[in-house]
Amino acid sequence: MLKNKVIGFIGAGNMAEALINGLISSHTLLPGSIMVSDRNIERLAVIAEGYKIKAVNSNTEVVSGSDIVIMAVKPQDISSVLAEAREEIKDKLLISIAAGIKTSTIMETLLRPVRIIRAMPNTPALVLSGATALFIADGCAKDDEKLALKIFDAVGKTVVLKDEALMDAVTGLSGSGPAYVFVILEALADAGVRMGLPRETASLLANQTVFGAAKMVMEVKRHPAELKDMVASPGGTTIAGLKKLEDGKIRASLMDAVEAATLRSRELSRT
Repeated sequence: MLKNKVIGFIGAGNMAEALINGLISSHTLLPGSIMVSDRNIERLAVIAEGYKIKAVNSNTEVVSGSDIVIMAVKPQDISSVLAEAREEIKDKLLISIAAGIKTSTIMETLLRPVRIIRAMPNTPALVLSGATALFIADGCAKDDEKLALKIFDAVGKTVVLKDEALMDAVTGLSGSGPAYVFVILEALADAGVRMGLPRETASLLANQTVFGAAKMVMEVKRHPAELKDMVASPGGTTIAGLKKLEDGKIRASLMDAVEAATLRSRELSRT
Protein backbone atom coordinates (compact mmCIF):
# COMPACT_ATOMS: atom_id res chain seq x y z
CA MET A 1 0.00 0.00 0.00
CA LEU A 2 2.77 2.46 0.85
CA LYS A 3 5.06 1.56 -2.04
CA ASN A 4 6.18 4.69 -3.90
CA LYS A 5 4.64 6.89 -1.18
CA VAL A 6 6.61 9.54 0.70
CA ILE A 7 5.60 10.22 4.30
CA GLY A 8 6.44 13.56 5.83
CA PHE A 9 6.53 14.22 9.57
CA ILE A 10 6.07 17.71 10.95
CA GLY A 11 7.54 17.34 14.39
CA ALA A 12 10.30 14.97 15.48
CA GLY A 13 9.24 14.12 19.03
CA ASN A 14 8.96 10.73 20.67
CA MET A 15 5.80 9.64 18.87
CA ALA A 16 7.15 10.69 15.49
CA GLU A 17 10.33 8.74 16.22
CA ALA A 18 8.28 5.69 17.24
CA LEU A 19 6.42 5.76 13.93
CA ILE A 20 9.60 6.32 11.92
CA ASN A 21 11.31 3.45 13.73
CA GLY A 22 8.29 1.19 13.21
CA LEU A 23 7.93 1.98 9.51
CA ILE A 24 11.61 1.31 8.85
CA SER A 25 12.16 -1.71 11.12
CA SER A 26 9.05 -3.43 9.77
CA HIS A 27 10.26 -2.79 6.21
CA THR A 28 7.06 -0.90 5.51
CA LEU A 29 9.08 2.02 4.12
CA LEU A 30 12.67 2.68 3.18
CA PRO A 31 14.41 5.58 4.96
CA GLY A 32 14.54 7.46 1.65
CA SER A 33 10.75 7.62 1.63
CA ILE A 34 10.53 9.56 4.90
CA MET A 35 10.97 13.30 5.46
CA VAL A 36 10.88 15.21 8.74
CA SER A 37 11.00 18.78 10.00
CA ASP A 38 11.26 20.20 13.51
CA ARG A 39 12.03 23.61 14.96
CA ASN A 40 14.55 21.98 17.30
CA ILE A 41 17.57 21.73 15.01
CA GLU A 42 19.55 19.47 17.36
CA ARG A 43 16.66 17.01 17.69
CA LEU A 44 16.17 17.06 13.93
CA ALA A 45 19.83 16.20 13.37
CA VAL A 46 19.64 13.28 15.82
CA ILE A 47 16.58 11.80 14.07
CA ALA A 48 18.01 12.30 10.60
CA GLU A 49 21.34 10.69 11.46
CA GLY A 50 19.83 7.87 13.51
CA TYR A 51 17.39 6.72 10.83
CA LYS A 52 19.08 8.01 7.65
CA ILE A 53 15.98 9.96 6.63
CA LYS A 54 15.73 13.35 4.95
CA ALA A 55 15.53 16.28 7.36
CA VAL A 56 14.53 19.79 6.29
CA ASN A 57 14.09 23.06 8.16
CA SER A 58 10.83 24.00 6.43
CA ASN A 59 7.40 22.55 7.25
CA THR A 60 6.21 23.70 3.86
CA GLU A 61 8.95 21.69 2.16
CA VAL A 62 7.88 18.56 4.04
CA VAL A 63 4.28 19.01 2.93
CA SER A 64 5.08 19.75 -0.70
CA GLY A 65 7.46 16.79 -0.94
CA SER A 66 5.18 14.20 0.72
CA ASP A 67 2.12 12.16 -0.26
CA ILE A 68 1.07 11.67 3.38
CA VAL A 69 1.70 14.30 6.05
CA ILE A 70 1.72 13.34 9.73
CA MET A 71 1.18 16.25 12.10
CA ALA A 72 3.22 15.25 15.14
CA VAL A 73 3.27 18.63 16.87
CA LYS A 74 1.91 19.76 20.21
CA PRO A 75 -1.80 20.66 20.17
CA GLN A 76 -1.06 24.30 20.95
CA ASP A 77 1.22 24.55 17.90
CA ILE A 78 -0.97 22.92 15.28
CA SER A 79 -2.89 26.04 14.19
CA SER A 80 0.23 28.00 13.30
CA VAL A 81 1.79 25.03 11.49
CA LEU A 82 -1.37 24.41 9.47
CA ALA A 83 -1.66 28.07 8.54
CA GLU A 84 1.95 28.09 7.36
CA ALA A 85 1.48 25.13 5.01
CA ARG A 86 -2.16 25.75 4.09
CA GLU A 87 -1.72 25.90 0.31
CA GLU A 88 0.50 22.81 0.03
CA ILE A 89 -1.74 20.62 2.20
CA LYS A 90 -4.84 20.86 -0.01
CA ASP A 91 -4.23 17.66 -2.06
CA LYS A 92 -2.44 15.58 0.61
CA LEU A 93 -3.61 12.96 3.08
CA LEU A 94 -3.21 14.61 6.47
CA ILE A 95 -2.90 12.48 9.61
CA SER A 96 -3.01 14.33 12.92
CA ILE A 97 -1.77 12.85 16.18
CA ALA A 98 -2.27 16.12 18.06
CA ALA A 99 -4.29 15.13 21.12
CA GLY A 100 -7.69 16.75 21.50
CA ILE A 101 -7.71 18.55 18.14
CA LYS A 102 -10.86 17.73 16.21
CA THR A 103 -10.86 17.17 12.46
CA SER A 104 -13.41 19.99 12.10
CA THR A 105 -10.99 22.37 13.83
CA ILE A 106 -8.24 21.40 11.39
CA MET A 107 -10.52 21.98 8.40
CA GLU A 108 -11.56 25.37 9.77
CA THR A 109 -7.91 26.36 10.14
CA LEU A 110 -7.14 25.24 6.59
CA LEU A 111 -10.22 27.09 5.27
CA ARG A 112 -11.22 24.11 3.11
CA PRO A 113 -12.19 20.43 3.29
CA VAL A 114 -9.15 18.14 3.28
CA ARG A 115 -8.48 14.41 3.49
CA ILE A 116 -7.92 14.15 7.22
CA ILE A 117 -7.48 11.23 9.61
CA ARG A 118 -7.19 11.71 13.35
CA ALA A 119 -5.03 9.23 15.25
CA MET A 120 -4.55 8.60 18.95
CA PRO A 121 -1.49 6.38 19.50
CA ASN A 122 0.04 5.74 22.92
CA THR A 123 3.60 5.67 24.24
CA PRO A 124 4.21 1.89 23.96
CA ALA A 125 4.46 2.61 20.25
CA LEU A 126 8.06 3.46 21.19
CA VAL A 127 8.66 -0.29 21.61
CA LEU A 128 6.37 -1.27 18.70
CA SER A 129 3.59 -2.34 21.08
CA GLY A 130 1.30 0.65 20.86
CA ALA A 131 -2.48 0.89 20.74
CA THR A 132 -3.87 3.39 18.23
CA ALA A 133 -7.39 4.51 17.43
CA LEU A 134 -8.22 6.18 14.10
CA PHE A 135 -11.09 8.37 13.01
CA ILE A 136 -11.51 8.73 9.25
CA ALA A 137 -13.15 12.06 8.43
CA ASP A 138 -15.61 12.52 5.59
CA GLY A 139 -13.95 13.27 2.28
CA CYS A 140 -11.12 10.75 2.57
CA ALA A 141 -10.29 8.67 -0.49
CA LYS A 142 -11.17 4.97 -0.69
CA ASP A 143 -7.69 3.73 0.26
CA ASP A 144 -6.83 6.36 2.90
CA GLU A 145 -8.02 4.19 5.78
CA LYS A 146 -5.89 1.29 4.53
CA LEU A 147 -2.85 3.58 4.27
CA ALA A 148 -3.33 4.80 7.85
CA LEU A 149 -3.78 1.26 9.15
CA LYS A 150 -0.56 0.21 7.44
CA ILE A 151 1.32 3.06 9.12
CA PHE A 152 0.05 2.51 12.66
CA ASP A 153 0.03 -1.28 12.50
CA ALA A 154 3.81 -0.95 12.13
CA VAL A 155 3.96 0.14 15.80
CA GLY A 156 1.27 -2.06 17.38
CA LYS A 157 -2.47 -2.67 17.16
CA THR A 158 -4.95 -0.29 15.51
CA VAL A 159 -8.71 0.17 15.69
CA VAL A 160 -10.99 2.41 13.62
CA LEU A 161 -13.77 4.42 15.26
CA LYS A 162 -16.91 5.56 13.46
CA ASP A 163 -17.66 8.37 15.95
CA GLU A 164 -14.99 11.02 16.55
CA ALA A 165 -16.50 11.84 19.94
CA LEU A 166 -15.21 8.47 21.18
CA MET A 167 -11.61 9.67 20.76
CA ASP A 168 -11.86 11.20 24.24
CA ALA A 169 -12.62 7.76 25.68
CA VAL A 170 -9.60 6.41 23.79
CA THR A 171 -7.51 9.11 25.44
CA GLY A 172 -8.83 8.09 28.85
CA LEU A 173 -8.25 4.38 28.27
CA SER A 174 -5.27 3.62 26.03
CA GLY A 175 -3.80 7.12 25.86
CA SER A 176 -3.51 7.54 29.63
CA GLY A 177 -3.61 3.80 30.38
CA PRO A 178 0.15 3.19 30.30
CA ALA A 179 0.52 5.54 33.27
CA TYR A 180 -2.02 3.50 35.24
CA VAL A 181 -0.10 0.32 34.45
CA PHE A 182 3.21 1.94 35.42
CA VAL A 183 1.75 2.78 38.83
CA ILE A 184 0.57 -0.82 39.22
CA LEU A 185 4.02 -2.11 38.22
CA GLU A 186 5.72 0.20 40.71
CA ALA A 187 3.36 -0.90 43.48
CA LEU A 188 3.86 -4.60 42.72
CA ALA A 189 7.63 -4.20 42.78
CA ASP A 190 7.48 -2.20 46.02
CA ALA A 191 5.36 -4.94 47.56
CA GLY A 192 7.94 -7.53 46.55
CA VAL A 193 10.67 -5.45 48.19
CA ARG A 194 8.53 -5.10 51.31
CA MET A 195 8.28 -8.89 51.44
CA GLY A 196 12.07 -9.23 51.24
CA LEU A 197 12.89 -9.52 47.52
CA PRO A 198 15.82 -7.54 46.10
CA ARG A 199 14.64 -4.49 44.13
CA GLU A 200 15.96 -5.73 40.78
CA THR A 201 14.35 -9.13 41.23
CA ALA A 202 11.04 -7.67 42.34
CA SER A 203 10.93 -5.29 39.36
CA LEU A 204 11.74 -8.02 36.86
CA LEU A 205 9.08 -10.33 38.30
CA ALA A 206 6.45 -7.58 38.33
CA ASN A 207 7.23 -6.41 34.79
CA GLN A 208 7.28 -9.90 33.30
CA THR A 209 4.11 -10.87 35.15
CA VAL A 210 2.12 -7.96 33.72
CA PHE A 211 3.62 -8.47 30.25
CA GLY A 212 2.85 -12.19 30.35
CA ALA A 213 -0.69 -11.69 31.63
CA ALA A 214 -1.48 -9.21 28.85
CA LYS A 215 0.08 -11.51 26.24
CA MET A 216 -1.96 -14.40 27.57
CA VAL A 217 -5.22 -12.46 27.23
CA MET A 218 -4.32 -11.44 23.66
CA GLU A 219 -3.28 -14.92 22.51
CA VAL A 220 -5.53 -17.29 24.46
CA LYS A 221 -8.57 -15.14 23.59
CA ARG A 222 -10.48 -15.93 26.74
CA HIS A 223 -12.19 -13.45 29.04
CA PRO A 224 -9.86 -12.07 31.74
CA ALA A 225 -12.29 -13.34 34.39
CA GLU A 226 -11.82 -16.90 33.13
CA LEU A 227 -8.05 -16.57 33.22
CA LYS A 228 -8.23 -15.09 36.71
CA ASP A 229 -10.25 -18.09 37.90
CA MET A 230 -7.56 -20.42 36.51
CA VAL A 231 -5.07 -18.87 38.97
CA ALA A 232 -7.37 -18.45 41.97
CA SER A 233 -7.74 -21.92 43.51
CA PRO A 234 -10.19 -22.38 46.41
CA GLY A 235 -8.82 -21.18 49.73
CA GLY A 236 -5.46 -20.39 48.14
CA THR A 237 -3.00 -17.51 48.09
CA THR A 238 -4.36 -15.77 45.01
CA ILE A 239 -7.94 -15.49 46.22
CA ALA A 240 -6.63 -14.02 49.49
CA GLY A 241 -4.79 -11.37 47.49
CA LEU A 242 -7.81 -10.71 45.28
CA LYS A 243 -9.93 -10.10 48.38
CA LYS A 244 -7.55 -7.32 49.42
CA LEU A 245 -7.72 -5.78 45.94
CA GLU A 246 -11.51 -5.77 46.16
CA ASP A 247 -11.30 -4.18 49.62
CA GLY A 248 -9.23 -1.40 48.01
CA LYS A 249 -11.80 -1.01 45.23
CA ILE A 250 -9.23 -1.54 42.50
CA ARG A 251 -11.88 -2.03 39.79
CA ALA A 252 -13.77 1.12 40.74
CA SER A 253 -10.53 3.09 41.00
CA LEU A 254 -9.40 2.10 37.50
CA MET A 255 -12.83 2.80 36.05
CA ASP A 256 -12.86 6.19 37.76
CA ALA A 257 -9.40 6.95 36.37
CA VAL A 258 -10.51 6.26 32.80
CA GLU A 259 -13.64 8.36 33.32
CA ALA A 260 -11.69 11.29 34.80
CA ALA A 261 -9.16 11.27 31.97
CA THR A 262 -11.95 11.06 29.37
CA LEU A 263 -13.80 14.02 30.87
CA ARG A 264 -10.59 16.04 31.03
CA SER A 265 -9.92 15.25 27.38
CA ARG A 266 -13.38 16.57 26.52
CA GLU A 267 -12.68 19.77 28.44
CA LEU A 268 -9.38 20.30 26.64
CA SER A 269 -10.91 19.69 23.21
CA ARG A 270 -13.34 22.55 23.83
CA THR A 271 -10.63 25.07 24.71
